[in-house]
Amino acid sequence: MAGFEGYEDHDGLALRELIRTREVTREEVLEAAIARIEARNPAVGAVITPLFDQARRQPPGDGPLDGVPFLLKDLGGAQAGVRLTAGSRFFADAAAPYDAVITERYRAAGLVVLGRTNTPEFGLAPTTEPAAFGPTRNPWDPGRTAGGSSGGSAAAVAAGMVPLAHASDGGGSIRIPASASGLFGLKPTRGRNSLAPYAGESIAGCSVEHVVSRSVRDSAAALDATAGPAPGDPYFAAPPARPFLEEVGAAPGRLRIAFTARAFRGTPVHEDCTGAVLDTAKLLLDLGHHVEEAAPTFDAEALDLIFMTIFAVGATGNIELRARLAGRELDPSGFEPLTWRMIERAREVRGPDFVGMVNRMHAIARQIAPFFETYDVLLTPSLAEPPVPLGTIDMGTDDVDAYSHLIWSFTPFTYPFNVTGQPAMSVPLSWNGAGLPIGSHLVGRYGDEATLFRLAAQLEEARPWFDRRPPGVPARG
Repeated sequence: MAGFEGYEDHDGLALRELIRTREVTREEVLEAAIARIEARNPAVGAVITPLFDQARRQPPGDGPLDGVPFLLKDLGGAQAGVRLTAGSRFFADAAAPYDAVITERYRAAGLVVLGRTNTPEFGLAPTTEPAAFGPTRNPWDPGRTAGGSSGGSAAAVAAGMVPLAHASDGGGSIRIPASASGLFGLKPTRGRNSLAPYAGESIAGCSVEHVVSRSVRDSAAALDATAGPAPGDPYFAAPPARPFLEEVGAAPGRLRIAFTARAFRGTPVHEDCTGAVLDTAKLLLDLGHHVEEAAPTFDAEALDLIFMTIFAVGATGNIELRARLAGRELDPSGFEPLTWRMIERAREVRGPDFVGMVNRMHAIARQIAPFFETYDVLLTPSLAEPPVPLGTIDMGTDDVDAYSHLIWSFTPFTYPFNVTGQPAMSVPLSWNGAGLPIGSHLVGRYGDEATLFRLAAQLEEARPWFDRRPPGVPARG
């Protein structure tokens, strides 16, 4: 591939340093990213809205990530005048009226947005296969999912198109695709990043936005660039003691770490995922941490049912808001069957019942939280299975209960920590015999991303993953 041949050898901060020291030009970095999107995207299906000309017009600045190529997930991260589809035919040509605050902050940091990435309709799936745009394929195995709902962003980063990309997480949608695609993915604390101006909170406070990345430090730098409230936010996380980037490389100390390979609801866990957790637990023990088998106790079955209803109501509220902004009436022909059935169910929920469900959800969160008074970190599998074949989880059904069972069978570990609002991360420490990535999921105390960044950097140094590349992505030259 012509141009800047060493592009994939650098994370975002390294690209920024090369530009700053004039070893490469900003334009060379940008064109290298565009060339890779054009060459690799047809096989992967990650980018659905290219914005190359707009990116070329973005003026240089002095931000900490100036000139670094970037992609926005097409769910959130709104850009004024650019279509925001949320993976839906209904909004296939609906432009956002104004920028989201997080988009403004990415731009202020100097990130150059090259396009928008594929997502399942309204983020309702842990895989990315919308009827509107077709599937995003896993760069490690094109017959398998790259995860969801931030699957387009994860596949683009894994395929070497960009070093990091925007993602969001309402039930695992940063950590699921990070695990499936061999990336680092941290879900921040509730309220760490603002959802302004479109929302004060999303999915009753469960949904947050951040990035997926190849390096830990890129994730930390991006969170430094976006963290903090916007005027009028209903709540926000307490500011960190120092920048998150300063935590990367800092000694984590001897942490008290619990681990479990058992799903909270007791559903089966694949031996590859169990094996990855046991291997990670041993690595943590070798690094000097106190490690023991333990897990929080809570009513997981009740939480599953409550969470799905709250998720459906929250998603429907977002859909109806988008429809009002676009001046449109909802029409079932514009939606996938699963989405429309969830909208119908959500409309049947009485307001007082919804408030009761939210309170019940918070009560279960209070069953989980005391566990983290004893332990600094909890380790679980990120997923209960390796990345599943495309078509396994199909939004073409209108059987919400059967669909929910498929979701919980694949992703039982992530969503409880959206409910609690705690930071959590998937770290790419393992690959199975078929060459598929298997993430390890680590959960920290509320507001304590600092400990997770320190621990992630320690794991990254002990077992580097940056140079592991999917087929078709050149190894370091």
